[in-house]
Amino acid sequence: MYKNMSGRCIINGGIGLRYYCDIVVVGAGPGGSMAAKYAAENGAEVILIEKKAEIGAPLRCAEGISKKELVELGIKPDPTWICSSIKGAIIKSPSGITLRFGEKNGDTEVGYILERHIFDKYLAEEASMAGAKIMLRTGCTGILKDDNGKIIGIRARSMGEKIEIYAKCVIAADGYESQVGRWAGIDTSIDLNDVDTCIQYRMTNIVFEKNLCEFVVGSMAPGGYIWIFPKGRNVANVGIGIMASRCKHKADPKYFLDKFIEGDPRFRNGQILEITGGMVSTIPGLDRTTTDGLILVGDAARMIDPNTGGGIAHACKSGKFAGEVSVNCLRKMDFSREVLAAYEKMWRNDMEDKLCRNWMVKERFVTLTDEELDDIIKRIGDLSAEEVNIQNLLKIIKERLPNIIAGLECII
Repeated sequence: MYKNMSGRCIINGGIGLRYYCDIVVVGAGPGGSMAAKYAAENGAEVILIEKKAEIGAPLRCAEGISKKELVELGIKPDPTWICSSIKGAIIKSPSGITLRFGEKNGDTEVGYILERHIFDKYLAEEASMAGAKIMLRTGCTGILKDDNGKIIGIRARSMGEKIEIYAKCVIAADGYESQVGRWAGIDTSIDLNDVDTCIQYRMTNIVFEKNLCEFVVGSMAPGGYIWIFPKGRNVANVGIGIMASRCKHKADPKYFLDKFIEGDPRFRNGQILEITGGMVSTIPGLDRTTTDGLILVGDAARMIDPNTGGGIAHACKSGKFAGEVSVNCLRKMDFSREVLAAYEKMWRNDMEDKLCRNWMVKERFVTLTDEELDDIIKRIGDLSAEEVNIQNLLKIIKERLPNIIAGLECII
């Protein structure tokens, strides 16, 4: 009993709308918009829903992405959503020992700090131009299944009204708190050792390096790090991530961030313009990201770098893969888990090895003392920005401090 896109019918004893499409995408972040774009431009009828009233807001991201990642995604940098170009970084040890890399070697830009609320809208615009229908203030409330248990769409509440969206495939891009995967029977649970709890201030009237990202490690941020990401002029994102298992109180991230800010004279005249918080997973992706009629992408699939907490590029890539695979399934009219295995293969071939390696590194480095972290940063030396990646850093540490990475030789 399908109606057209604006049809009205009886649902659960009340008046509501019933939509139908080929693919319904839950969540209009980078992963969801990329999935919607690649599915729609290849001929699928796509509905992209977003529970918030504005795509990209409120912000829950430090907003950094590498230039290389944008190139790989085929996304051309646009000054409308780039706040600052990054040429290197500063890493500070617990006692203040500083490692600077990038700018001394004359390196060009290696990354960007985005204006996420504009970047996300840009990706959603791309999805819309490809043919996807976007529905704001529309949150998924459940999964629709037929009498045989097959997923046939979702339930949602749109502008306060109950609706149903029938689709051949559901792509879940509903972020860290994703419930769609759990409703579909996929285990999305995470151990507290693999979760960071974060808080971030957007601050103005502070002093920082305009083209360098700054990271502070050690007991000042138990199991995580503090970051300063320049946003242009005298504004920066200043945040902290702490391993959830090391939090004794709910307000620990704020306590440690405030303590850091109070102890640094660069923030003496600083003012907070915005406060955001949330959780970040630090596992190398879920063991399973598909089931019959459903695909998980981005944060919903736990595709976050376990070391940095970065996930924008992973969300975009997995969304692209999901859009492409869903269209191939549509042509075959087969959305079984066996056919959706093509998606599992694509994202795992692209990023799983790196995510697993970085998880192993994270597991080792959260055990290091402040003194050991001081020693590592002291001995790394100068590097160009292009040379700074986990693999190269591990090789240097192996040469100069082999005891630090005992047990990790297999990934170097």
